Amino acid sequence: MGVLLGPPRRPGPALRPAPGARRVREGPGVSAPAPLARRAAAEGLGTAALVAVVVGSGIQAAGLTHDTGLQLLANSLATVFGLGVLVALLGPVSGAHFNPAVTLAAHVTGRRTGEGPAPREVAAYVPAQVVGAVAGAVLADAMFGEPVMTFSTTERWGGHLWLAEAVATAGLVCLVLGLVRTGRTHLAPPLVAAYIGAAYWFTSSTAFANPAVTIGRAFTDTFAGIAPASVLPFLAAQAVGAAAGLALAAVCFGRPPAATGNDAAPAPGVRRPAAPARTAEESAVTR
Repeated sequence: MGVLLGPPRRPGPALRPAPGARRVREGPGVSAPAPLARRAAAEGLGTAALVAVVVGSGIQAAGLTHDTGLQLLANSLATVFGLGVLVALLGPVSGAHFNPAVTLAAHVTGRRTGEGPAPREVAAYVPAQVVGAVAGAVLADAMFGEPVMTFSTTERWGGHLWLAEAVATAGLVCLVLGLVRTGRTHLAPPLVAAYIGAAYWFTSSTAFANPAVTIGRAFTDTFAGIAPASVLPFLAAQAVGAAAGLALAAVCFGRPPAATGNDAAPAPGVRRPAAPARTAEESAVTR
């Protein structure tokens, strides 16, 4: 789960941030990267809120009905609404990855364009996402009076589940990159949320599609939990799915053009005109 967004940018002189840096408005036509600590905090907070939504709505649904179908419906609807809000809210700060698979996919594609998150950003985002996911599960359990920091006993084991996770993750990565390369990133909040909601139902695994969320959900013995022994195969399947998503995006939308010498970042403090042919939303999804 997760996608990258950015605020509209006016044409005019701008400071070009380091690859992967988010931009915050400083004045008309001028922008600067948000501090990495702030971006990492936003990633941790967003991932925590996402897992709290997933786990909390699952606990609520299980307490209201014994019908598994209704439980899943309530859980998926809450996730759709929560994810859409979080992407729209925190996208301008950190890019709203909330997902190591998205962060790493952006890094891989960004190595060619010079716009993806650098290793330094990846090293800050991924731990923040994992810690946030665990914190979100603990928070949800605490809100409903469930034992906190209790490992799940729900086994999710089987080749069909691993295949489902690979498919769900591949679709998510392909969607994010496809929105960038077709210039429709303004549709990312509703489309990414809608995709995850649909994947709840068309995959047998209910589409975790997120390594951080998978780890976080191991710390709750409730409806949305996953037993620790089931986590590693899910993570492996998600890694395969992310690689497949990168390949699908290249097949369907082509590879992004390589950065040229003119695209290199200037020395600190040197201004140059911002490129008018590429909107901030399009640039942001690759960060």
